[in-house]
Amino acid sequence: MDQKMEVLSTVRVQKAAELYKIVDSLNRTLKEQDLMFGLSLDETDQEKMVFTIYRT
Repeated sequence: MDQKMEVLSTVRVQKAAELYKIVDSLNRTLKEQDLMFGLSLDETDQEKMVFTIYRT
């Protein structure tokens, strides 16, 4: 079962403690539209986060 994900958009934002809650809500709400959202710390700047939108 090989599932490819297409990156639609990536943006770096200021680190925020509860941003993951928005990402979780987006994933729960829009999974049926074949969209997935990711959030990670920026590897080069620990004060930034990387928000990514995927099409599954």
